Amino acid sequence: MLLFLDDKRVPYDVFRDTINPLYEKNDDWVIVRNYYEFINVIQRVGVPKFISFDHDLDYDHYLMENQKDINYDGLNSKTGYDAAIWLCKYCLTNDLELPEYYVHSANLEGKKNIVDYLETFSKYV
Repeated sequence: MLLFLDDKRVPYDVFRDTINPLYEKNDDWVIVRNYYEFINVIQRVGVPKFISFDHDLDYDHYLMENQKDINYDGLNSKTGYDAAIWLCKYCLTNDLELPEYYVHSANLEGKKNIVDYLETFSKYV
């Protein structure tokens, strides 16, 4: 299973930006629009072989004050970063390996936070 976490876009939108053939067909993906759908799919179906993360999953996340030095505790809803944290805890608790992933977010600070968290987890677990 390929899992695509994004509140607005579909995989083909990422294909247009990256020309990565993995994103060329929307039908190849399970698309989830928020943190809770992300958790629900993984708990029902299992950890996918590949996850593509967006960071900003709610209107509040797009505000300029939430694009730099992100205060996650101050946000009203969960982000892709929160989904990455949940995934790591889930994998650790269930003795599973992290799947392959890509962070397709346009929010550079959010993208960096997700990548750094997943890389750190992979390095030390």
